[in-house]
Amino acid sequence: MSLDLASTPVRSLQTADGCLAYREAGSGAPLVLLHGGFTDHRMWEEQLRAFAPSHRVIAWDARGHGASDNATAPFRQVDDLAALLRGLDAAPAVLVGLCMGGGIAVDCALEYPELVRAVVVSGVGTSEPVFKDPWVLEVAGAQQAALAAGDLAGWADAYVRWAAGPHRGVADVDPEVVRLLRETGLGTLSKHTPGEPDHHVPVTRTWERVPGIEVPLITVNGALDSADHLAMAARLTELVPGARTVTVPDTAHYPNMENPERFNAELAAFLEKLP
Repeated sequence: MSLDLASTPVRSLQTADGCLAYREAGSGAPLVLLHGGFTDHRMWEEQLRAFAPSHRVIAWDARGHGASDNATAPFRQVDDLAALLRGLDAAPAVLVGLCMGGGIAVDCALEYPELVRAVVVSGVGTSEPVFKDPWVLEVAGAQQAALAAGDLAGWADAYVRWAAGPHRGVADVDPEVVRLLRETGLGTLSKHTPGEPDHHVPVTRTWERVPGIEVPLITVNGALDSADHLAMAARLTELVPGARTVTVPDTAHYPNMENPERFNAELAAFLEKLP
């Protein structure tokens, strides 16, 4: 029976600096889903449905995203995640993260290894990304220029190009995927104001430390993602002992949304082999 997401309301966990929102479904071993930048937990709807029958699935909104509160003081996203896992008694968890969320998952394996059972990363390496691909720089520049001009529609037009990747146009992507990305992106953007303080504190020396990760790790990437995102995922796989890469064909930066059946099958196969 398919999960009715309306039966799993968004909840919140109180922290020292406001609340972190999350949606939870199912029971069993914890499976925690970490969304990409500017999106929120709704990008994982198909994974919530697929894995709730066999796992306790938790999909959060990172601080400053979705229904979670904005920061009013310096914070690290990895500390927020640790607080969520401990507050919900959901550790050790399998962490599944896309882009920003993947970086947070890797950070957690580095900073709080006792809270992590395994890591699944999509479209990223660590929380210290390296961008040099001209297409990536062009799209990021278009977002920044639109934001500086107060053109929210223009910002969203540039933002959804990540879903297409450098080899397709947005018109080639499922319109529902594009709609949800636009909706969640503008929703998160609306929570912030120009010139507000940036309280985010990065985790450092991540690439230097990832060879010390001891939990199972896999990267699941869209074949049509940018060269930079694929290169970072490949570098992570090369550095973490025993890690491996899976490619989802005909998808770009959001393989879990474009081809949830294939993404879920790869994730399920990984979960089945965990000790």
